Amino acid sequence: MNSWLRKNPQVRTIRVAAADLNGQPRGKRVPARFADKVVSDGTRFPLSVMNLDIWGEDVDDSPLVFESGDRDGVLKPTERGFVPMPWLEGQTALLPIWMYYDDGRAFDGDPRHALSAVLKRYKALGLTPVVAVELEFFLIDDSGKSLQVPISPRSGKRRKAAEIMSIRALDAFDTFFTDLYDACEAMDIPADTAISEAGLGQFEINLMHQDDALRAADDAWLFKMLVKGMARRHGFAASFMAKPYEDYSGSGLHMHFSILDENGKNIFDDGGPRGTDALRHAVGGCLAAMHDSTLVFAPHANSYDRLVPGAHAPTGICWAYENRTSAVRIPSGASAARRIEHRVAGGDVNPYLTVAAILGAALVGIEDRMEPPAPITGNAYDLDLPQVPTDWNQAITAFENSPLIPRIFPAELIRNLTLTKKQEMLYMAELSPHEQAEIYLDTV
Repeated sequence: MNSWLRKNPQVRTIRVAAADLNGQPRGKRVPARFADKVVSDGTRFPLSVMNLDIWGEDVDDSPLVFESGDRDGVLKPTERGFVPMPWLEGQTALLPIWMYYDDGRAFDGDPRHALSAVLKRYKALGLTPVVAVELEFFLIDDSGKSLQVPISPRSGKRRKAAEIMSIRALDAFDTFFTDLYDACEAMDIPADTAISEAGLGQFEINLMHQDDALRAADDAWLFKMLVKGMARRHGFAASFMAKPYEDYSGSGLHMHFSILDENGKNIFDDGGPRGTDALRHAVGGCLAAMHDSTLVFAPHANSYDRLVPGAHAPTGICWAYENRTSAVRIPSGASAARRIEHRVAGGDVNPYLTVAAILGAALVGIEDRMEPPAPITGNAYDLDLPQVPTDWNQAITAFENSPLIPRIFPAELIRNLTLTKKQEMLYMAELSPHEQAEIYLDTV
């Protein structure tokens, strides 16, 4: 890690940052000449910092604050090492970190550790998940009283219409996307295809699949920071909030995954279009955990505006082959690439928790040989299906009391996330939708 700084002497400051439960980067600014100490010794801040609400405030009832003296943990660099921060004016690098106790134990309230623990269970079985994510986001002009699509730097016009897979919409912001892709290259984020989506000023970029799910979640976390920061450099905002416009579709984070055995064979591949028993069991686990893990996939007040029938976001708990109205989709294509697409999460999620929730549920399904119901055909919105929670309070209660969630997440994380969301729900109820949007626009 230190060699990276020596090869990049132009870097004058660094940020050390960890993802809290909301996926917000929390950390410090450090002069580059003191970076060696951070790399070798780590840095310290309170355990409670990993458990702040969306405003960055302490959670009142958290035992991590006054009850325990608000004690420190030690934060050590992740395997990622330094990455540049191209959205800033100065030459700056980010060092991702994660939380430990002083005795070397991982802090169970750290979302990255939660994903790491799930992956260790896969490894113990000789299995390796292969993960890719698709992230949708909006480009937004938030300079006025209401949110609207930005003026195109090319045409000087503001196109107030959704343009699904429009080359013209991509070209309208070509300078932004060119800079964004250059920045992804510099940060080693494997950004692939970009398309325009169904929302107003909405786009989607796919991140390439990889057999390191922890790195895939890192990429998604870093990508969200990059998109938001780069948009501001171009004079507008970018947001992953689930539903900024009432009359247009919201943003999702769709996750694709397959699983390799010790010989590198995809355990979902049976040589045909249907997939193996293991695929079916993984689907069974995803469906069994879906209701109770909705809080992870829809963590904010605004998230539930997206989860409504007919709005391109799944609400019925079901699966299907090549059907985008289903919550879990099995895409067509070459059998060697047979995979599961989980479509419930919004763009506003914490990527570490989302990847952990999905892979953890799939593993429970494989371990228990869970059989899903029959795959659906047709429009899922027209069928009588069990539903994901329709509001925030239902989702919090389901997550807190679930018999299945403790098989995926540690008790401390369940408690901390529940307390965080209860506090946010209390204070968000005092705000108008416009005031809520102002909070979520830049944070999620």
